[in-house]
Amino acid sequence: MSSSVPVAALLGARGAGADLECDLLAGAAGLARKITLPYIQKTGLALAGFDEYLRPGRVLVFGESEVRYLEQMDPAARRAVLGRLLGHDFPCIVLTLGLDAPPELVVEAERASVPLLRTTANTPTTIARLTTFLEDRMAAREILHGVLLDILGLGVLITGESGIGKSECALDLVGRGHRLVADDTVEVKVRGESVLIGTCPEMTRGYVEIRGLGLVNVTDLFGVSATRSSKRIELIVQLERWETGREYDRLGLTLDTQAVMGVTIPMVKMPVAPGRNVAMLVEVAARNSLLRSRGRHAAQLLAERLEQRLARAADTFDDELEGED
Repeated sequence: MSSSVPVAALLGARGAGADLECDLLAGAAGLARKITLPYIQKTGLALAGFDEYLRPGRVLVFGESEVRYLEQMDPAARRAVLGRLLGHDFPCIVLTLGLDAPPELVVEAERASVPLLRTTANTPTTIARLTTFLEDRMAAREILHGVLLDILGLGVLITGESGIGKSECALDLVGRGHRLVADDTVEVKVRGESVLIGTCPEMTRGYVEIRGLGLVNVTDLFGVSATRSSKRIELIVQLERWETGREYDRLGLTLDTQAVMGVTIPMVKMPVAPGRNVAMLVEVAARNSLLRSRGRHAAQLLAERLEQRLARAADTFDDELEGED
């Protein structure tokens, strides 16, 4: 987990919906300052002296209202207000809408070594992009051993002991038209405390290791549409070796779960044995999970039908007994 992000990372930031396109106006000496909170801060009443709720470690955003407010002051008052504001140890200030910075703001930012950045985006867009970028960079991360695929829009993480056939299953699923995210090494991060996002390390993206064949490039074999860079993890399929005599779930009335970095994910335990088409079974598990999310639970529906049938049979039996009496 990255607990902070240097201000320099905001310059030319790309990815995760960021695209900040910031220019540096002043305070280059402070580009190593650390952003420690992903939440953006507007000055609000702070320019008028009410700065009790300003917090260090958060990016400060100046929009049109702040700039116009400063322009109404005389230069001496602007210097005093900005000097007091920059004393709160902010990592940087971002000016939106491509606005021209008041000269005193440039001077005070340079003096305090607080980077002053400017973007052409409006204030709401800037705040949204900054928040997305910082949450992505500061998200808790963990490396999992498994294969992550996009199956019918559902992020499915296939796990299991080494050599059980995860990669072969993944290759078969890609051949069926599904998309590979990561093989063997899945980098998982938490977003918003309840969403798991899986990605692949850049070096191995698009590659699958098949015993007997070695490394194969999925993009070269199946085209660019056969891979994607990241996917939310919504189902875990755990492959297990078939054990003779072991009792396996045959109805599916209860659904197992697994906690990953504090997030609970539905899990299906899939026995692997000669003659079983594992790729097809994983695809069916994904389809079944999608149906369950829409309220269509096959095992529960069958159990309800059986209970109704038994209830009708019991009522008929009671009626017959009453008739005999």
